[in-house]
Amino acid sequence: MFPVGAQRNEFPALAITDAGRRRIYLDNPAGTQVPRSVADAVARCLLEANANLGGFFTTALAAQRVVEAAHAAASDFLGASGSEEIIIGANMTTLTYHMSRTVGRHWKAGDEIIVTRMDHEGNVSPWLQLAEDRGLTVHFLPFDPRSWQIEEDSLSALLSDRTKLVALNYASNLTGSINRVKELTARAKATGAIVYVDAVQFAPHGLVDVQALGCDFLACSAYKFFGPHMGILWGRQALMDTLVPYKCRCSSDVLPERFELGTPQIELMAGLSATIAYFEALGERSGATGSRREKIAAAFEASIAYEAGLARRLIDGLSAIPGLTIHGITDPHRLDERVPTVSFTVDGITPDEIARGLADDNIFVWSGHNYAWEVVHQLGIPADQGVVRIGIAHYNTTEEIEETIASVVRVVSTLRQKHA
Repeated sequence: MFPVGAQRNEFPALAITDAGRRRIYLDNPAGTQVPRSVADAVARCLLEANANLGGFFTTALAAQRVVEAAHAAASDFLGASGSEEIIIGANMTTLTYHMSRTVGRHWKAGDEIIVTRMDHEGNVSPWLQLAEDRGLTVHFLPFDPRSWQIEEDSLSALLSDRTKLVALNYASNLTGSINRVKELTARAKATGAIVYVDAVQFAPHGLVDVQALGCDFLACSAYKFFGPHMGILWGRQALMDTLVPYKCRCSSDVLPERFELGTPQIELMAGLSATIAYFEALGERSGATGSRREKIAAAFEASIAYEAGLARRLIDGLSAIPGLTIHGITDPHRLDERVPTVSFTVDGITPDEIARGLADDNIFVWSGHNYAWEVVHQLGIPADQGVVRIGIAHYNTTEEIEETIASVVRVVSTLRQKHA
């Protein structure tokens, strides 16, 4: 049984009340709460290792150790071959904009790139704007509205010997669907294309193994999996060694420093190490021994099963509401093909109205397009309205899901009476 009670005790924010009312955090796809150990690590770094890098004095040496530890931890978290492959920066979108200019600096008119209609805009706009700058041809790859996933044959139909890059997402931040990234990557690599994967929504809910996936780049965000506000980009070293970065002339030429511009977020890197230590501890609590990577894998094995049960109850409860449409996989036999992010619309009621109603019950959810710009357009959902998005993390409880379902029922009923 998943130790949800013990895990909740790690998160001080979960105990906060507002005028005596509990908070239910279901805004997790946009950012999770953090364990006390993460906040403590950030504070400790600011107090004890607050210096820039490159000095010979105590605090500078301590800061260097923080940076090295964070890269090593992230390497184990993603299954990288070494710390040199880990680039840490402000966030996934900023890292992707920077890397798009680096990998595409020598591409020319007539070259082709493929982006999907399933991705967060952070893995679409950087490539579209690169294409505009370089005169590249852009192909949009839709998802299948029946499977809610990108299909391999649909990708193959767009690939050619001119394809330079395929930008994919691991899991949708709106529909929650998980793509078969390994199979899609194999199709793309067969033509010589670079594959860039956005794993921001998958990383909180499943074990990432970059070596097994076969892709060239994979990005995620620590604040989506209980960490500080920063992005992580893994890049295959054999490819990164060939790239010429945009950087200051006097900056280091070694990996990963040559892709990490300016002074790093050292205190947040301390928080990143603590975040991954949190997963290690969960793995140990689940009975795992061995390496850090093995403990992280055990943590995800336990949390995936727990989250799937919560997602199934949420989907069942929402599906029973007349006029409510869930945009994503609802088949209980396919829950392993989605993360526990559930988006819906209700006939005649705007998502903002529902989100406000839930906020009145101190239940935190998001409404809008959530930067899933291509997704809402493919589904024919008005972009200025979007969806209601409920996102589960492994610190949520069955009781919270039941309260949320009951709140949605009440809010929808009240709004229907108001609109009648």
